[in-house]
Amino acid sequence: MKKVLIANRGEIAVRVIRACAEAGIASVAVYADQDAEALHVRLADEAVGLGGATAADTYLSVDALLAAAERSGADAVHPGYGFLSESAAFARAVEGAGLTWIGPSPDSIDALGDKMTARRIAQKVGAPLAAGTDEPLSGPAEAVAFAEEHGLPIAIKAAFGGGGRGLKVVRELSEVAEAFDAATREAIVAFGRGECFVERFLESPRHIEVQVLGDGEGAVVVVGDRDCSMQRRNQKLIEEAPAPGLTVQQRSEIHEAARRICAEVSYRGAGTVEFLLAADGTISFLEVNTRLQVEHPVTEEVTGVDLVREQFRIASGEGVSFDATPEPQGHAFEFRINAEDPGRGFLPSPGRVDALRIPGGPGVRWDSGIEAGDAVQPAFDSMIAKLIVHAETRDAALVRARRALRELSIDGPATVVGFDRLAVDAPDFATDTFAVHTQWIESTLLPRLEPQLRPDPLEDTGLQRFGVEIDGRRVVLGVPAALLRGFAASSGSSSGQTDAAASDPADLTAPAPGTLVRWLVDDGAQVAAGDAVAVLDAMKMETQITAHRAGTISQAAAVGDMIAANAVIGRIG
Repeated sequence: MKKVLIANRGEIAVRVIRACAEAGIASVAVYADQDAEALHVRLADEAVGLGGATAADTYLSVDALLAAAERSGADAVHPGYGFLSESAAFARAVEGAGLTWIGPSPDSIDALGDKMTARRIAQKVGAPLAAGTDEPLSGPAEAVAFAEEHGLPIAIKAAFGGGGRGLKVVRELSEVAEAFDAATREAIVAFGRGECFVERFLESPRHIEVQVLGDGEGAVVVVGDRDCSMQRRNQKLIEEAPAPGLTVQQRSEIHEAARRICAEVSYRGAGTVEFLLAADGTISFLEVNTRLQVEHPVTEEVTGVDLVREQFRIASGEGVSFDATPEPQGHAFEFRINAEDPGRGFLPSPGRVDALRIPGGPGVRWDSGIEAGDAVQPAFDSMIAKLIVHAETRDAALVRARRALRELSIDGPATVVGFDRLAVDAPDFATDTFAVHTQWIESTLLPRLEPQLRPDPLEDTGLQRFGVEIDGRRVVLGVPAALLRGFAASSGSSSGQTDAAASDPADLTAPAPGTLVRWLVDDGAQVAAGDAVAVLDAMKMETQITAHRAGTISQAAAVGDMIAANAVIGRIG
């Protein structure tokens, strides 16, 4: 490999660009319009615009990405995580174009990315499993029947999903049907496919995962394990390695199960096998993520293994650089620094990062795709950065984490930093008892969190394209919209807009920018204050909009509309 196109954005694109530089490989960034000045674009050796502003038109467009690879002369593609990283169709398209795919084989992605097929493989190799269905459900009635037979709670999961999308935990029989429909909607929006299955949900479980590397010929090495129990809305916020409190037998069981599952499909590259660990010690296989994980740095810190460089080696046919699980050295934590407001239920808070003070010192790592002056874009996810700390013991790593979090300062969007500072002092998390579980944040810590100030909405940072002729050749120029507004202002022209009128008490507004995916009540319906009336897909999460008062609702937005923060979507009179 001589030139790698990174089919992604933000922090993971920066991570791969840096690995390319250290490996002597040229890097090619791609970007949506609003990312034209992003850090990953500035750091890469080359950058190619994808010609759009939505995920579907850019980072999820196979045609646009392959065209960028051809235009740049790249001979390999690294998908990062999210977007198309677990798409077998994209992997096949990359290989079909004669490029090296830095990831698992398409067949492995098909086998393990389909959660039901993965479940059957886990059964075959003797991995621990909770009761569940082996085929997609045909509709909500089958989910209700499963709950009646096996009991509650149950977990409804998107068969082709990940990252908490298309996952609903249900504890009341009356809510099963609606949860199935919601999981299906989320799965279609996030992954393009809505098939869901169901399994028994282990109450208050820990989330344990195993990092593996495979050479594609049947040899699989376990690199280590992590605990990822600190989650909100089934998406991780704090991860650590190695997983604390496991017995020797438990660690051996999950390591061996992960190795056998991946060896069964001759796994190639980096992957993660995830398990749930119940309070009574029950272990159940959860899923396989056929890609690099967001939380991979904690494993790197305690093992000394550069997982991206290992991906390069494996894709080049050199195999894994070691053949046994490294003995972990010390302990590491990762804090996902997201632009979200924990005091408002972790509501996304996109906006410009006006000022940023990054912590430093021994054992502190900062992985980010954003610098001061950059923006967290509402069209994509909410991550600003990842703060990773490493020390010789878990207690020492917690001390270092507290120090680093005190040093960290971010002006602009609301962030989870205040939540992190509370979490590292919480006895359930910070002591040897380690009593956290995947619902611990919502059940225990969330009531203590205060809302933060909301950032100003972002200006349009997209591009406007014009066809011009240069030296007899027609080319298309993309001009930043803000620059055009500056020209208009300097020429004395007026947009004709007037100051917005004071808000009407009847206005029903969106709490965050996103896409309106469903109205939960009919136009003209009577609603009570607090009723859920609509669903917004905001930065990878479904957010319910509730009625702010009682009355008759009048809808002012349609399903599929892109909604700005605080925009009026209806009125309740």
